[in-house]
Amino acid sequence: MSQLSIGFIGLGTMGEPMATRLAQAGLNLTVFDLNEATVDRLVALGAKRADSPASVASQAEIVFASLPTPDVVQKVALGDQGVSSGSKVRIFVDLSTTGPRTAKLVAESLEKNDIVAVDCPVSGGAAGAAKGTLALMASCPKAIYDEVKPILDNLGKLIFCGEAPGLGQTMKLVNNLVSLTALAVSSEALVMGVKAGLDPQIMLDVFNAGSGRNSATADKLPRAVLPRTFDFGFTTGLSLKDTRLCLDEAEAMGVPMPVGSAVRQVLNMTRAAYGDNADFTRIVCLFEQWAGVEVPTRPKP
Repeated sequence: MSQLSIGFIGLGTMGEPMATRLAQAGLNLTVFDLNEATVDRLVALGAKRADSPASVASQAEIVFASLPTPDVVQKVALGDQGVSSGSKVRIFVDLSTTGPRTAKLVAESLEKNDIVAVDCPVSGGAAGAAKGTLALMASCPKAIYDEVKPILDNLGKLIFCGEAPGLGQTMKLVNNLVSLTALAVSSEALVMGVKAGLDPQIMLDVFNAGSGRNSATADKLPRAVLPRTFDFGFTTGLSLKDTRLCLDEAEAMGVPMPVGSAVRQVLNMTRAAYGDNADFTRIVCLFEQWAGVEVPTRPKP
């Protein structure tokens, strides 16, 4: 596997730790990002530097991308000096969250250049990316899945969602909506309990021992809210983007999502109060402000 040439575009919060794991696995890696400092760190691990997505795709047979928005993914994949202009690339693996319509558009456009697209969004946050414990949701032709699986196994647990473009994206969007809904309702419940006089750690202990357990009570709230560090590693702006994408797809399919719409509204208010770059665990601060209480600080676990 070390002889196979691979590329990685997008070395941000998620992309850098994923690319780092691939470099540390001894893969023949070429990288590109607009942030030279992140590129320098990968070069120090043995990666080669490229000056554009097209340059990556002219040096690598399989190109991975981890990018912030659907527009950026389309530009990197299909624009001037994009992956589609590369001379060597055969497979484009998109690890971003873009929504199924963008995934289908990219797949259809790349196919004209004999490049196969793998729709493979990830879940698990920056910590999961660093530890190699992400959930990866792939959709692509089965033969291509079998080819990229040994590489993606370095990043976490790979789950095959089907062959049609966009199925991985749909799975990611509904997964994120469930996760964000759990965070929102767990935050408002925590604030209510604190106002009533309950100890927040006791509340989490009860939630996690009973039917209320979820990803927020088990991880996000104890790790980033009780110590009041608000540093879980995912921004409010990106959370809102993912929720909007999910609701837009649901609307296009004729599927009502009233609960998801309420979560989108709360995230909009969180962004208005604390900004796009605020950690999404700041959502609890909105409920604190409304309730006139603050969840007391506890040492970081």
